[in-house]
Amino acid sequence: MRLHGLLSFPLTPFTGTDEHDRHHEHAGEDDRGGHDGLAAQAAHDAHDDKVDLAVFAAHLEQQIAAGPAGLFVACGTGEFTALSPDEYREVVATAVRVAAGRLPVVAGCGGGPRMAREFAVTAAECGADGLLLLPPYLIASTPAGLVGHIRYVASGTELPITVYQRANAVLDEAAALALLDIPTVTGIKDGRGDVDAMLRLVTAIRTSGHPRAAEFGFLNGLPTAELSVQAYAAIGVECYSSAVLCFAPDIATAFHRAVRAGDSEAVRVLLAEFYLPFVALRDAAPGYAVSLVKAGARLAGLAMGPVRPPLVDASPEHERELAGIIARGRAALAGLAV
Repeated sequence: MRLHGLLSFPLTPFTGTDEHDRHHEHAGEDDRGGHDGLAAQAAHDAHDDKVDLAVFAAHLEQQIAAGPAGLFVACGTGEFTALSPDEYREVVATAVRVAAGRLPVVAGCGGGPRMAREFAVTAAECGADGLLLLPPYLIASTPAGLVGHIRYVASGTELPITVYQRANAVLDEAAALALLDIPTVTGIKDGRGDVDAMLRLVTAIRTSGHPRAAEFGFLNGLPTAELSVQAYAAIGVECYSSAVLCFAPDIATAFHRAVRAGDSEAVRVLLAEFYLPFVALRDAAPGYAVSLVKAGARLAGLAMGPVRPPLVDASPEHERELAGIIARGRAALAGLAV
């Protein structure tokens, strides 16, 4: 399954109270019981913390309306690692139901080899069209060892698999070529940002002479991939994920159109007025690549709820700054013909 175009990575909404709201609501808690009050609130939050499938369905409909090439659910932006197996099943099944064949649904899977394979089987049972295989849990190994992990997971399902190269999951040319001999592995999503290394993988596969060399897919999966779109397109990686699509689909789709049309002025303006300020704010705290996107979706009117730990929600100050950045981006967009 080789995708072309903009890719959506939907958020997973949770019930409960946002961390910064909770902070304000209980700012005086120490005067009324201190840690006992906070412990009681934590117990309440744990009980109330569920996946909000109604909000998730509404979020998916908004994403589909923006016209992406595929939905990647329960992945990094969708807080895969925070989901229980039952929640994962609900999320994937809901996405398949809402998509109703209008576009492919790709489900994240990961963890240790056996756990990742169990998630893959669940995704297949729910009717997903493909899998994004996240890096194996903690373990660092060789590229050949990573191929063994991928082969192990692939043995449990016939679904097409895109391998996410990031953190401890790093391929070299030999490993990338070995993936061509695993029939259900159909692509590599890069989250490392090493353009030189990615060029080597693309070239090795495209010039290999393997029967699947031309159809094998490559995705730019960097956080806020818009900043690296032009560099990746130059090495033959044109398909990319957009977290901005989750909260400002008008900006994300306009930027994508500008890139495809070669409108360098529109690309420059949107980078300067929106994307670069957004990335500067995203870098203010670890985990904001998810938390800030969720804050943006809340600003757009969806009751997304908080992130789950160990992620932390965007502070009220940063959420206000984000609102200003979005407004600035839309003002810039209004002056462009894209």
